[in-house]
Amino acid sequence: MTGGRHTEDTLAHARAVADAVLYEGYVLYPYRASAAKNRLRWQFGVLYPPALTAPGETRELRTECLLEPRGAPKVDVELRFLRIRRRTVERLAADGTAVEVSELELPDRVLVPWDEGEEERIRIHLPVRVPPPDGEDLDVAFDLPAATSREPVPDAAGRTVGRLVRRTARVTGIIAPALEELPGPYRVLRLTLTVRNTTAVPPTETGRSAALAHAMIGTHLLLSAPGGHFLSMTDPPEWARADVAACHNDHTWPVLAGADDTDDVVLSAPIILADHPALAEESPGPLYDGTEIDEILSLRTAALTDREKREARGTDPRAAEVIDLVESMPPAVRDRLHGAIRELRDGTAPPTPGLELPGGTGHPWWDPQADPEAAEAAEAVAAVVVDGVLVGAGSAVVLAPGARRTDAQDAFLRGRHATVEAVVTDLDGETHLAVVLADDPGTDLRRAQGRFLYFRPDEVRPLTGTEEEP
Repeated sequence: MTGGRHTEDTLAHARAVADAVLYEGYVLYPYRASAAKNRLRWQFGVLYPPALTAPGETRELRTECLLEPRGAPKVDVELRFLRIRRRTVERLAADGTAVEVSELELPDRVLVPWDEGEEERIRIHLPVRVPPPDGEDLDVAFDLPAATSREPVPDAAGRTVGRLVRRTARVTGIIAPALEELPGPYRVLRLTLTVRNTTAVPPTETGRSAALAHAMIGTHLLLSAPGGHFLSMTDPPEWARADVAACHNDHTWPVLAGADDTDDVVLSAPIILADHPALAEESPGPLYDGTEIDEILSLRTAALTDREKREARGTDPRAAEVIDLVESMPPAVRDRLHGAIRELRDGTAPPTPGLELPGGTGHPWWDPQADPEAAEAAEAVAAVVVDGVLVGAGSAVVLAPGARRTDAQDAFLRGRHATVEAVVTDLDGETHLAVVLADDPGTDLRRAQGRFLYFRPDEVRPLTGTEEEP
């Protein structure tokens, strides 16, 4: 396979994942415009026009990643986003005049006003030249003009009974690229791409509805460098870790796209993905409601009433595709959604097949202390020094969890007295104190079951005997 063909295949794989990101939350179950959850949409990667960017929102995104150019003469950049196409419904009267209505009922669908998403793509080619020639401006501006279209709506007999009016507002923006060569043992470039919404909105347009009309939605970037080599931002080689840590990404995150052995394509998306993301093979098709499990969502969609399905079909073509997909889904496909297995292992290989830790350690993954190495490490840490005092099993301490704790219940334990049961280490080598509360009536049961509370050494204080428990 040639390098160009290889990159095109990788881009096709990446676009499939990018589409899932682009249309994430586009239309939610039950896929009707009247549903409350479909009245507040467009949650990811939204770049607003400057004059209508509210606090907590943004008008630009920034992507930085590292590239070993090798034989790559250029980097192909593809900016993708959705632009709102606002649809209204009109009914034609007997005299031919059009009247805007809240719905137009047809035998197969119920047409309602709706904000459709129109996909936009802006492509640029960035030559790999560092530094660029003096005076060369790499910034690329784009201007998508406003537009209005009208689509006649026929009834079952072919007579025009209404029309759909679609209005798209103007959106302008800029892509600002930069390349910088970094010092080090290998030739590595830092590639920076800033995407900015520059739309000038008339002062008469205000509010979220107007802001969304001029916004770039689900904004993301696809970068390809045939012949080049992008470095992973989550698992870089040791020599590049400092340079990767210095990269600055705002409102987007770049990951290697394509198969596991490819590194010439990057997807920078508004949600955090792992390197080489892929769509689930058993998924029957896009359902757009990523917060649901495919199996449950399919069953619930199949249970919609005929009227609800007709409104869903009239809400959006993508919603209509979901209804058709679920109604035509063979039982075998629906069964495949239940209990999907991601990885199969040899069930005859002892011991405890499928339950041991990676690497063939032979002990159950839920019991790391059964690992001889872990047991030796635990025995080696019998006590730890806290505020100059040796703390170990049997030590009395005062709990002082900090604000960084993620468990809200820990706030109720601050200042409580406890007894240390053990000093343990986790699989990452971090030290923790296993404790029980001094006044807990279930202490004996907790000890018998090994159900302790765990705190870091800096989250306790040795009990001197003078403190009073709150």
